[in-house]
Amino acid sequence: MPRRAKRLHNGGPPLDDYKGPPWGEGDPYIFLAWQAAHAKAWKAPSREIMMMRIDRAERLGLTYEEYTLEILERGRHLQAEDADRIAAIKAMRKRRRFSHFD
Repeated sequence: MPRRAKRLHNGGPPLDDYKGPPWGEGDPYIFLAWQAAHAKAWKAPSREIMMMRIDRAERLGLTYEEYTLEILERGRHLQAEDADRIAAIKAMRKRRRFSHFD
């Protein structure tokens, strides 16, 4: 029976100080599929696309990574009209920045 991922787990590698194989205690195939999908998703786009995303991200007050992640996760480009979603991304940024001090 194949290993079933825990709820809210994307099947990626362990993030703690695990000393075993890179795929953790689970199926190596799931890890390799996740790794390939991650590499494909974050493959560098053309220079023109990258510059367009940087420009749009800066106009919205986001980083290139935040803007690109929104495209990858939700399949749409943020616009100025998406003020609520942009505010939520900025709030998450602040929480991540201060969570390192906990």
